[in-house]
Amino acid sequence: MTWLGQVDQALTVTGRRYPFLAYGTDWLAFGHLVIALAFLGAWHDPVRNKWLFSFGLLACAGVLPLALIAGSLRGIPLYWRAIDCSFGILGAIPLLICIHYVARIEFNLRKR
Repeated sequence: MTWLGQVDQALTVTGRRYPFLAYGTDWLAFGHLVIALAFLGAWHDPVRNKWLFSFGLLACAGVLPLALIAGSLRGIPLYWRAIDCSFGILGAIPLLICIHYVARIEFNLRKR
């Protein structure tokens, strides 16, 4: 059976027998929303809240060992773990751009 076929079967069987397990994904979604709300501070005042971009970069870096180590322990195929790792790598790009722009803003503020 293909990997996605196994995932589909596992979700179907688990959802039928243990629907309460999906509650964990509800909390996962909530956590993502709360983190997104924190980044509104960077939108409002990027210089004062520039630490959020470092926080985001650390989170992106954490994706790599989690995907590679936990994915291996859970039997996730390597190609799927590579896809998971790409989220950490691609997520770092806009954060690095933000850090660059914040540095330019700070430089311009100091010049005044």
